Amino acid sequence: MNKAELISAIAAESNLSKADSKKALDAFISTVSKTLKSGDKVSLIGFGTFSVSERSARTGINPSTKASISIPAKKVAKFKAGAELSDAIK
Repeated sequence: MNKAELISAIAAESNLSKADSKKALDAFISTVSKTLKSGDKVSLIGFGTFSVSERSARTGINPSTKASISIPAKKVAKFKAGAELSDAIK
């Protein structure tokens, strides 16, 4: 499912217009992004938790040249599914 399909599904489930559904989805994405950027996490009970994890710097290998390369440290977004979501997809 892509973003347009998700907007259509939200509109159908909530009886909102597609424009209002798009605004709601964009607001959700923006709010989660800002919260993660500030270092906090977003917990939606039953659905899951969005958080930020730090990956340390490490040494890797370029598969085509077999040369050793340095991979810098970075922050990555993580999602851990909640119990209700996990049970729903079993």
